Amino acid sequence: MASLPVQFSRNHLSTPSFSSRIRRSTEQRSFVALVHCSARENGDDVQGIKKTLFPVKELGCLACAALSAFTLTMASPVIAANQRLPPLSTDPTRCEQAFVGNTIGQANGVYDKPLDLRFCDYTNDQSNLKGKTLSAALMSGAKFDGADMTEVVMSKAYAVGASFKGVNFSNAVIDRVNFGKSDLKGAVFRNTVLSGSTFEEANLEDVVFEDTIIGYIDLQKICRNETINEEGRLVLGCR
Repeated sequence: MASLPVQFSRNHLSTPSFSSRIRRSTEQRSFVALVHCSARENGDDVQGIKKTLFPVKELGCLACAALSAFTLTMASPVIAANQRLPPLSTDPTRCEQAFVGNTIGQANGVYDKPLDLRFCDYTNDQSNLKGKTLSAALMSGAKFDGADMTEVVMSKAYAVGASFKGVNFSNAVIDRVNFGKSDLKGAVFRNTVLSGSTFEEANLEDVVFEDTIIGYIDLQKICRNETINEEGRLVLGCR
């Protein structure tokens, strides 16, 4: 029998309907679900089921694997499209936190507290954002126009409605970022890892996609954006 411990935030989902054992934590506002997977023989009729036991076990393992994958997906801290954002931080230094970055979460998007950069203004910043880790950052309404964001790590960030006009994202890791309705006119993605990110209704006019590392499925999605110019579509290989 195998057990898979998964920790959830109470704000992320309600109590799951599948069979599991829930252990509530009093120190943190979260709970842990232990998903148990097992395949057993019935002692009363072992001989009668020996011929069918293997496929039953196999199906049980497949079902458990699917359940575990679903559980891990739901535990992800990435902001869903229909999920309410947390209240705007009242920390007077919250915008300056971008100059430090998310030093705990790094690329996996896990954090001790949200990096709230909403409505902050980093226009033409040429030194403070370069190479920073902004995983799971909340960037809605923020302005990064003309900023140097080379080598940044933005994993699972929420940048809906933000402005990145002319931003240099060269050598950056842009992973699973929601750029919906953002303005990226003239942004540079040179030698940039651009995986799992979405650009629904985003402005990609004159964006530079030079040596961009992007998967086939992600490429198909980004090519649907009609604001990409002919040169950009040619570089990307859009059909």
